[in-house]
Amino acid sequence: MGCTRLSVDSIFMMPHLGVLSTINEKAATDVFVRDCMIYLGTCVAPIGQGKDGDLCADCEITWPDGKTTKEQLRFGELRLFPLESGKQATIKVQPAKGVNMGAGAGVAVTKEVHGGVVGLLLDGRGRPLRLPADQPGRVTALRKWFNVVGLYPGPSIER
Repeated sequence: MGCTRLSVDSIFMMPHLGVLSTINEKAATDVFVRDCMIYLGTCVAPIGQGKDGDLCADCEITWPDGKTTKEQLRFGELRLFPLESGKQATIKVQPAKGVNMGAGAGVAVTKEVHGGVVGLLLDGRGRPLRLPADQPGRVTALRKWFNVVGLYPGPSIER
C-alpha cells in the first residue's frame, strides 16, 4: 500500500479514450487528464495488522504553508485532513515495529502527497483490510468509516 494518489474518471470516458489512443495517444491522454480525471487526494495506508488503538505509525505532515503537524496514527483509525486540489504536502511516516510503508517493516518513508477534492487520508485500518465478522460490528465499522470521509449525508447513513 504505502502512499496512493486517488482519482476517478468523472464521466466514464476511459474505455472510449482507449480506442482513441490507438489512433492518437497524446490526444486521448490530454482529454483524459484535463476533462475526465478528478483527483481525490492521497491515501497513506501502512501495511500490517494490529490491535485497535495500538500505534500504527507516527506521521509528520509539512503543509503547503510550511506549518508542520505531528500525528499518531493508531490501528483502526481513518483520519481525513483537508488538502486542496493542486496543493502538495510532505509526509514523513515512521511505521511501528512490524508495520511497512513500502521500504520494509519499521523503516521511515518521506513522500510528497497531492491534494484533491477529498484531501489527505491517513488509513490505520491495517492491511489486508479486515471487516468484523458479525453483522452489527461490520455495520458499525462501515458507518464510522463512511462518516470520516463524508461519503453519505448525515441522516441517510443512520437508516
